[in-house]
Amino acid sequence: MKKKTLGETQAQSLSSPLANERTVYDYDPGSITGPNQVWHVDGYDKLKPFGIAISGCIDGYSRRVMWLSSGSTNNDPAVIAHHYLQCVSSCGLPARLWTDCGTENGDMAAIHCSLREDHTDEFAGSLSHMYGTSTANQRIESWWSFFRKQRTQFWMDLFSDLRERHYFNGTHEHKCLVRYVFLGIFQKELDEHRELWNNHTIRPVRQSRCPSGKPETMYHLPHRFGGRDCGFPVDPQVLQEFKDLLPPTNSLCGEANLQAYFANLERQRQLAPPINWPAAVDNYIRLKEMAVFRKMAKLNIIHG
Repeated sequence: MKKKTLGETQAQSLSSPLANERTVYDYDPGSITGPNQVWHVDGYDKLKPFGIAISGCIDGYSRRVMWLSSGSTNNDPAVIAHHYLQCVSSCGLPARLWTDCGTENGDMAAIHCSLREDHTDEFAGSLSHMYGTSTANQRIESWWSFFRKQRTQFWMDLFSDLRERHYFNGTHEHKCLVRYVFLGIFQKELDEHRELWNNHTIRPVRQSRCPSGKPETMYHLPHRFGGRDCGFPVDPQVLQEFKDLLPPTNSLCGEANLQAYFANLERQRQLAPPINWPAAVDNYIRLKEMAVFRKMAKLNIIHG
């Protein structure tokens, strides 16, 4: 796939968002006939003040969480496109995507529309991407509310406590240190939460036409619930060509120089990688204090 084709498709996909947004009003989540008919993609920003951004996607029929990924940003189009391509590689191509109008979705939308352009169904090509407001994206918005109660509120309180104790001040360096220390165990917790959600039982809801059961089962065995897989196969070579067009992702903490600096401090203090949040807090405080000491020592050398 040539780069020009991706650029042309992106221009076509983003040229008339209002036209695409009108299709949202005809979309009824209860009318979905099976998995991979609509994927709902959105970002979660509640932990952004502390340097952690989350991107997620949920299947509209089964409510299976397709991906739940943390990093330094969820506003970079290449990052969102990377998550999408990784998921399509393992799950196949959905018929449609629903996102808000944010520019971070541009590359993903362009790639998706390009992958769907040779199909002959009524939603092929540019109609395979639906725009709408973030609040109208009810499938994933309601899941974010559940997610905050179950997981992120704890982390918001933990990082707020570090801020109140003057261990975190919101600077770029502090956010990078938070990601360097916490992101590994945080992503592990996201993976565990995704697994638990996908294997829990969604109970029937009165006046809802959506199936009930375990998301993982509804996704992989839709015929048991009167549904069918609405996705499409995709050539792995084509996906790889799109992956090759994307720039490399950022380092763990979001800046390679700072990551190398923190890793050097970690080796000097002989700190083991944290396996839980108390160990991560301890590592964070030690690295921060050591980094401050080094900075003060450097200033003394310059001005001494």
